Amino acid sequence: MKTLDKTDAWVSLQAHFNETHATHMRDLFVTDPGRSKRFSLDVAGIFCDYSKNRINDTTRELLVQLARERGVEARRDAMFSGAPINRTEGRSVLHTALRSKEALSVMGVDVAAAVVREKNRMAAFSEAVRNGVPGVAGKGMIRDVINIGIGGSDLGPKMVTQALPVTGPRLHFLSNPDSNAVHRILEKLCAEETLVIVSSKTFTTQESLTNFHTVKQWLSEFLGSERDAMAQCVAVTANPAAAAALGFAEERTFVFWNWVGGRYSLWSAIGLPIMLAIGADQFELLLDGARAMDQHFRHAALEENMPVLLALLGIWYRNFHHAPSHMIAPYDARLGEVVPYVQQLDMESNGKRVDIRGNELGYGTGPLIWGGLGINGQHAYFQLLHQGTHWIPVDFIGVMHSPGSITEHQWVVHANMLAQAEALMLGRSTAQTYRELRTAGLSLERSEYLARHRTFPGNIPSTTLLLDTLTPRTLGALIALYEHKVFVQGVIWDINSFDQCGVELGKQLSTDIFAELAGAAPVVHDASTTALIARIKRFDNPEPTHS
Repeated sequence: MKTLDKTDAWVSLQAHFNETHATHMRDLFVTDPGRSKRFSLDVAGIFCDYSKNRINDTTRELLVQLARERGVEARRDAMFSGAPINRTEGRSVLHTALRSKEALSVMGVDVAAAVVREKNRMAAFSEAVRNGVPGVAGKGMIRDVINIGIGGSDLGPKMVTQALPVTGPRLHFLSNPDSNAVHRILEKLCAEETLVIVSSKTFTTQESLTNFHTVKQWLSEFLGSERDAMAQCVAVTANPAAAAALGFAEERTFVFWNWVGGRYSLWSAIGLPIMLAIGADQFELLLDGARAMDQHFRHAALEENMPVLLALLGIWYRNFHHAPSHMIAPYDARLGEVVPYVQQLDMESNGKRVDIRGNELGYGTGPLIWGGLGINGQHAYFQLLHQGTHWIPVDFIGVMHSPGSITEHQWVVHANMLAQAEALMLGRSTAQTYRELRTAGLSLERSEYLARHRTFPGNIPSTTLLLDTLTPRTLGALIALYEHKVFVQGVIWDINSFDQCGVELGKQLSTDIFAELAGAAPVVHDASTTALIARIKRFDNPEPTHS
């Protein structure tokens, strides 16, 4: 197999870039008024307008050719079939099976049946808790749930439960082992009315276990015994033996499997806090929306395939325009946790420097993902987008209909989102700015001076995703859209999007440093780290002062 930069499509794309990179998008819209219709899709309650991108029909054709040359369709089918495409860990990648209704067996294991069985356990438990059935979790009504987890065990459930109406107990997410974070949650809760979920794939995650032991101690103090405390704790893990060793009863342990990656796991038992918050029926609708995007991704032609096209636009900007980052700007306050979620999904998946055979890559891979609520960003970092020296593509995400919202407020939000996309694309030339200043009555000298400061180069690409309304279905589809986008880019870059070896070294070193801070004999570090450890230890154990 040719390396990526030696493929026919890549060579053609490079030549095409050299021919077209100076073209301004405002000119493309003038010469091609039908491009917005031609470069848009409507799938699973999401309308995607990608016409404000620096592409034409030839660009799209060559990018699709690249996807075919890199075997995107075959790798997609292999993933859905349960082939072990995660080569470094020797595992299948089957988060899509968590929302599928199709029969699936892998290596003699009935995957579909296992998924249904565990989902039914989750539903029975969550509905009992929501309905206040005594003895399910403690002795009385559960009004608050603490979800202890980090990474994929935290970001997915937090995002979904912020986006959708919570009709069950209040949720509190505890990922940071900083004691300040723990105390801020515990000080406002009643132990008798609190359920604790500990979510960890391996059940060895230092941060989560540290938080669990502190919360368990708090429960024990108020409930009178560790036994009563554990009656209000449940485990979610792919390692039930480790949970049992820490005292979690089998009936209070919900499992998922090694073929579910942490950042793809909200559809599994990791979604237990989601189910507690919105109910089993609404959770099923979340799965339905993701499944609708799965079906589109599996069966739509690449030229009309939303995840594929978003992935290819990212390749175009990362590898030909050399954009190092990509911004996401939701224009709905309920989607405030989308950016941290996609950050992990994209950067942990595709932040790789070697191909699947271990060879160092000669081209860029995953970009830096950043952003936040767009309406706030306009008054912060959008300045850099419009007039800075960084060239950054943007995803705008809006919700067209929000039941119960104030119409004028929504007009303000929508007007700002559309205006930012238009301004980034059109820009404003120095000559146009000069004319406007002169028309406003400014002097010739002042107009010439200010025009240079008020020029907007424009030609900054963006894609606008409009959800019909924000429901479990459309949210599920949106999440699956980004999952599949990341997958396609990983295939094209020839990397493994489903491991995360880069997080391991820091974990290993932190274990040694923790032991040193706790009083163990020091090990060899660099001079800076050694000095910093000594400084922290002095503040943790100050020398006595003498009067």
